[in-house]
Amino acid sequence: MFGLEKLLPLGNRPRRTHGARAVVTGAGSGIGRAFALELADRGGQVICADIDEARADQTVALIERKHPGTAHAFRCDVAQREDVENLARFAESLFERPVSLVINNAGVGIGGKRVGQVGFTDWEWALGINLWGVVHGCEVFTPQLRAARRGGIINVASAAGFAAAPSMAVYNVSKAGVMSLSETMAAELSGTGVAVTVLCPTFVKTNVAKDGRITQQSAGLADTLMRWTGFSPEYVARSTLDAHDRGQLYVLPQLDAHVVWRLKRYFPAQYTYVLGLLDRVLPQDNSPSTDRTSVTDKTGV
Repeated sequence: MFGLEKLLPLGNRPRRTHGARAVVTGAGSGIGRAFALELADRGGQVICADIDEARADQTVALIERKHPGTAHAFRCDVAQREDVENLARFAESLFERPVSLVINNAGVGIGGKRVGQVGFTDWEWALGINLWGVVHGCEVFTPQLRAARRGGIINVASAAGFAAAPSMAVYNVSKAGVMSLSETMAAELSGTGVAVTVLCPTFVKTNVAKDGRITQQSAGLADTLMRWTGFSPEYVARSTLDAHDRGQLYVLPQLDAHVVWRLKRYFPAQYTYVLGLLDRVLPQDNSPSTDRTSVTDKTGV
């Protein structure tokens, strides 16, 4: 996270994010859209994948204004393995070569209930997108990148993956899984020419709180924090791509994420105690678990 790679001149490293043949999931909004726009600005071709094809088309339209012919929309539900496999076939056909950069960004927000009150339907829904979506992307695209012996994978996790805040178990578990997967892949791909980066932001100004399954009280708090402390998705995407070019594994774009990272590791007991106190004062939804299916299921962190 604070490695010596930052001291090395960028010109001595592969600029994987420039001129990339890229696939971005959840590209219809938020960080995913920002990644797609920035990659196009860096001379790349981008497939903008999203479960909401209209949103993906909007991202393509934004790119086409400056870079005609460099962006393509593709409808993809990352929770469905077949959709991701179809995405890979589309990319190979379009580029006529293997992809060089995969950004597994699609994700949803969920929170506001304690373990035992969440309900299995919401566990399965969120893990299907946030964790299995990334697993599908890595399992399908990694063989192509390994065979080409160059390129990169960026997985979008969250500071929630190590912060372990109360009433966010489903989200925490999904993002912790993405972090562990990324760390494992970084070791497996070491020396192959394929780099792995995992993005772990705190609050970013996106639709994740509105489009997910978050209780009303928690959604209001999250929206307030995003508005007052959240970074722009453009800054997060740009800094992540630069870090990927530097060969960084972890990207924590905000100071508060760095603070939490250290507090938890140096003072684990005290950190957990403080979280327990926060759990008593934060908004809670104590209703029994239900199998809710009426919430809009949009992706694109």
